[in-house]
Amino acid sequence: MTLQDIVMALKTYWKDHGCMIAEPYDVEMGAGTMSPLTFFRALGPDPWRVAYVQPSRRPVDGRYGENPNRLYQHHQFQVLLKPAPDDVIELYLGSLEHLGLDRRQHDIRFVEDNWEAPSLGAWGLGWEVWLDGMEISQFTYFQQMGGQECRPVSAELTYGLERLVSYLVGVDEIWSIEWAPGVSYDSLFRRAEWEQASYSFEYASAPVLFQLFDLYESEAKRLLEQGLVRPGYEYLIKCSHVFNTLDALGAISVTERQAYLGRMRALARIAAQKYLDQIQNPAAKEEALS
Repeated sequence: MTLQDIVMALKTYWKDHGCMIAEPYDVEMGAGTMSPLTFFRALGPDPWRVAYVQPSRRPVDGRYGENPNRLYQHHQFQVLLKPAPDDVIELYLGSLEHLGLDRRQHDIRFVEDNWEAPSLGAWGLGWEVWLDGMEISQFTYFQQMGGQECRPVSAELTYGLERLVSYLVGVDEIWSIEWAPGVSYDSLFRRAEWEQASYSFEYASAPVLFQLFDLYESEAKRLLEQGLVRPGYEYLIKCSHVFNTLDALGAISVTERQAYLGRMRALARIAAQKYLDQIQNPAAKEEALS
């Protein structure tokens, strides 16, 4: 079984349960939640079901390709169900059975772990899902996104693909799995992991990154003021990645960290409010674009 097999099986399962199957968003981000397909669509009253893979970059987790389970970039399979169905836990467990796991033969636990994304002004009630002692998924009921109440509440399911595949094929490290038959994860990503960790911890220029953050923040504000919500939000995502790289570099103090998170949260609030204004008043959207 390969990572490709798992992705295709999950796509089929969630498609059969009413999800649109989307493609990864093409801006570097730390989690699938940051995709506009989740951030914006969790807001407002309209129902929405979507599933997609999202490469997720965590500079602080880079280990030069030497750690068996921690990566600069991993892959999430993201599912958003809005409104949250009453049988969402059974749906999730059904997805594991679709992958060939017999729940009666495994220890599957939901461990309380409420979720928060300070840079997005977002939080939710949630659980980690542990399979025989290893975390494989995160399960969250969104309460707020961009500082706005989520009404109705959405359910987010996030699968950690590399860990899930490692467990299913019975290997102790991510580098031993295959992406596709004859194509090892090691050959695809080990060198990139070393290079990205080297950049994040050693070669990144703090002065340049601080300047980029300011530029991206300024551009986000300018675009959001013009009613260009999605381009403005993309610059917020870019701010987040720059911030995460600065954090990995050790260039941000505890006090500065809170200030930078506050600046990003302010942008997220504006983006969320502008989006709600657009969907609640389509005429305002047309006026902004005229």
